[in-house]
Amino acid sequence: MICERRDPRDIEAVAWYVMRRPVIGLIPAGGVGSRIAPLPMSKELYPLGLTAPDAGGAVRPKVVSEFLLERMRLAGVERAFFILRPGKWDIPAYFGDGSAVSMKLGYLVLGVPYGVPFTLDQAYPFVQDAAVVLGFPDILFTPEDAYCRILSRLDQGRADVVLGLFPTDQPHKAGMVDVDDQGRVKQVIEKPTASTLRHMWAIAAWTPCFSAFLHEHVQDLLRQPDLPAAPELPIGDVIQAAIERGMAVEAELFEAGSYLDIGTPGDLMLAAHRFSSTSGNAQ
Repeated sequence: MICERRDPRDIEAVAWYVMRRPVIGLIPAGGVGSRIAPLPMSKELYPLGLTAPDAGGAVRPKVVSEFLLERMRLAGVERAFFILRPGKWDIPAYFGDGSAVSMKLGYLVLGVPYGVPFTLDQAYPFVQDAAVVLGFPDILFTPEDAYCRILSRLDQGRADVVLGLFPTDQPHKAGMVDVDDQGRVKQVIEKPTASTLRHMWAIAAWTPCFSAFLHEHVQDLLRQPDLPAAPELPIGDVIQAAIERGMAVEAELFEAGSYLDIGTPGDLMLAAHRFSSTSGNAQ
């Protein structure tokens, strides 16, 4: 079983096992976008630039979450689930079955509003036997092949989770990552007020082992009577709990990469300016 501790001599067999599993994208879209409210649409559908001309020379607006889907598709991910807060029906109305982005898309509705781990767990019955790639639909990042690279590292069979790391000078906004010279993650610290760490994580890929851990962790928390009064749980805290349990978490560093979250007014203005003169390629 892939969830068992692995003998290094079995890496080749484990890699074979991982590579032949389906890979499914998970896209949590449960936020209300309060920091940039009011908007006439879900923030995931905020238009940024235009698509490249099609065969007939036509272009159309390109929405922010489309960049994420393109990067997943570039890595060979053909299926993904948006996990929605009730009321965000404009997202399935816009993307439909996913044919416009050459993917098969499904839509799930989150059950409890306690944070991203609970949102993601809504998909557990559909992804428990798959490798998963995680992406946030209001985040723009480069390089375009970032998912290709973290899936390639996952396929090597040494890790249960692979994080994509990007440089940042704003640790209070991010999940900061302490990683050694071999790419092994030692600690994930969510939004510290100050930090000497230089890299944050923004995307991830994982095996069914971590999906099972996430599911069990969430179910344990749901049994706690004081959960509704607790702060929202970051997914980085669950990754840290997995490290403490002995799971193998590695990182792929994109030192020349970029990261931009459009969820704040300042960064939304920056993204709008950046894309005002482009055809929709994140730079």
